[in-house]
Amino acid sequence: MSAELTFVAPRRAKPARHLADLTMAERRAAVAELGEKPFRAEQLSRHYFERLTTDPAHMTDLPASARERLLTHLMPGLLTSVREITCDGGTTRKTLWRLFDGALVESVLMRYPDRVTMCVSSQAGCGMNCPFCATGQAGLTRNMSTAEIVEQVVAGARALARDEVPGGPGRVGNIVFMGMGEPLANYKAVIGAVRRITDPAPEGLGISARGVTVSTVGLVPAIDKLAAEGLPVTLAVSLHAPDDELRDTLVPVNTRWKVGEVLAAAWRYAATTKRRVSIEYALIKDINDHEWRADLLGRLLKGRLVHVNLIPLNPTPGSKWTASRPEDERAFVRRLESHGVAVTVRDTRGREIDGACGQLAAATPEG
Repeated sequence: MSAELTFVAPRRAKPARHLADLTMAERRAAVAELGEKPFRAEQLSRHYFERLTTDPAHMTDLPASARERLLTHLMPGLLTSVREITCDGGTTRKTLWRLFDGALVESVLMRYPDRVTMCVSSQAGCGMNCPFCATGQAGLTRNMSTAEIVEQVVAGARALARDEVPGGPGRVGNIVFMGMGEPLANYKAVIGAVRRITDPAPEGLGISARGVTVSTVGLVPAIDKLAAEGLPVTLAVSLHAPDDELRDTLVPVNTRWKVGEVLAAAWRYAATTKRRVSIEYALIKDINDHEWRADLLGRLLKGRLVHVNLIPLNPTPGSKWTASRPEDERAFVRRLESHGVAVTVRDTRGREIDGACGQLAAATPEG
């Protein structure tokens, strides 16, 4: 078990370079290096991001002699599906992926009547060591590359386009960086992935930045850096306690940046981007669900551009903690609302397949 915070990922071999790691200018240069005309980069990009294919047989606009070479160098396979589990009649799908070096990560696709949300991982494991989260207890294996992150979304988009998810062909409209890892601890790759996800086709997937949420336990310098990127994504802060004494225990990064500093960074983010900040709060029975804590949280958030997402704690193996009693959850909501704070209780999609918040541990089929 990881005993401390890990901000810098262990140095490991890097995955092969992929089209999705590169800007369009970099793709043109890479294609030219392979002896092909630079405009082939747009054609390749269209196949990957728009047509969602890596099959050379479908790439009839590319010379047959060049296809294999371009695909080998610019579309290497990055993720191998190890296992897929579904629930909710097949509309929630959790996929366990093996990366090139054997590291394991998970992504979850959730289809609702009016939208499709994908929860993606940004690190193999996590170095933030939150004791109630299965991923946090596993420690950090390594950072993921931009393309490894994007490929999770492309895989979900393919499944929807091919009508493999009940409900007819569809599109991914929402991306939440709430899978394995602390996104802002893998800053460069995550920003690259957000740009690939939001850039219009053929440069990227063309998903609205307003449909993208980047979660953090509160890495203050990185929050300020994100605000300056000019990307109107939603910032989600995993707060879980309004007081430093408890948060030091539940979210160990609080020993570095206190509640007041984290919220001040969140308000700067909201002021810069004009985007409402989401406060994530896992309700844990008799730990952080007291009415006085709801009052304290309400006073901290009152009058701000903010929304609270209350998450009934999802069980993880061996944990001594469990979800709040329904009456305590209702009282917590009432106290927050009495301060004029917008609050919703999150639908715990995927709980029975360990695909809900805090449950992603990337266990192998035998594990």
